[in-house]
This record gives sequence, C-alpha cells and structure tokens, in this order.
Amino acid sequence: MPQGDPRPGEKYLHFKNKLYQITAIAQHSETGEKLVVYQALYGTFQTYARPLSMFISPVDREKYPQVQQKYRFQWVEFRKAEPVKPQVEKEGTVKSQVEKEEPVKPQVKKEEPVKSQVSKPKPVKPEPMKAEPPKKEMSTEDKMLAFFDADTAEDRYNILLDMRGEVTDRMINNMAVVLDVVIEEGPLDLRYEELKACLRTMQRYECSRLRTGRGN
Repeated sequence: MPQGDPRPGEKYLHFKNKLYQITAIAQHSETGEKLVVYQALYGTFQTYARPLSMFISPVDREKYPQVQQKYRFQWVEFRKAEPVKPQVEKEGTVKSQVEKEEPVKPQVKKEEPVKSQVSKPKPVKPEPMKAEPPKKEMSTEDKMLAFFDADTAEDRYNILLDMRGEVTDRMINNMAVVLDVVIEEGPLDLRYEELKACLRTMQRYECSRLRTGRGN
C-alpha cells in the first residue's frame, strides 16, 4: 500500500496543503532507523528528511481539529487522461461522444410586489459564555512533530528550548538530520547546546535574508 510504504517517485500532500515527492528511503548510519528523504515541489525545491514512522503517522486531531486530511503526508495518485474514442453507428457514420448542447433560454422570474409592512426583528437573547477547557500540555512526541513541521529556524529554536530536560541522544540525531547538520557524539548537555547554536546561526541567516529581500 503506497500510504504505509512510500517509495521514490511517489508524491505526497502534507496536511498544510504543500506537495512533496519522495527521492529516497534512507537508513540512519548510527541508529539504523529508516528515514524518508523528500523534496518540496514548490519554492526553492528544498530537500528534507524525517523518520518513516513520523512520515506515515496520522494528523494530531487535538492539535489540528480543523484539518480534514487523515494522514500527515497523504499519498497522491496521478492518472493520465484517456483520449475520447468516437462511436460508430450502424450506417457507418462516426458520431462523437461529445454532442453540442443547445443554449438554455434564461427564465425570467416575475418579481413579486414588495410588501409595505416591515416585520420587526425579534430580540436575540445573548448566549451564556462557555468556559474554555484547559489546554492540554504537549507530550515530548508532540513537540518533536511540531519541531519537524516548523517553517522557520526561530520556531524550532523556541521548541527546542521548551524541550530542555526531555531530549535524548536519539532525538538530537533525528533533529540534526532534519536540519542537515552534524552533531558530534559526546555528553548530552554539550550536544544540546551545539544544536541550539546551529539553530541560532540559521535564525540569523533567515533574518539577514529577509532584510536583503526587502532592500531589493
């Protein structure tokens, strides 16, 4: 099934309505975990990678209740349009499947006389305000998914700060793959700080790129 077994060349639609194409199914050199390498079919056509289990996971309905799509990345099937074949009648004449449609005559609706009496609007009773339910605290897995789905380095940096004390070496490896950086092995605290420094550098690069674009 394409949805649970993505392959190179297949196209998938992210639930944020962005289209991507699978370029490769890779294996993490340290953990052996399967990774999906995919390329954006918009903008600068940037290439990304994320764990296979997260790529085929369903949409978080509690976080995104308005999303209609079932999966985080939905497989998209493209079919070639078949040519229209002409139909042959018994007399030997060829008749096209598409017949000319006769123009539809517009029907003119007679306007009804306007009633002189104007009904008064009924008073609307104000509805009592409902107390909002307390927000559910995000789990570590939800924060990881939010990190992968973030659009800017600043958003990822803030999520990483919120995950202090929760990250593991495996999580840092997955984050480094998504950011396309290398975090050397070592103490967990030092690897966490190094990942923060990489995001800070990317954040400054994004800001300078925005200023340059405005100047042009």
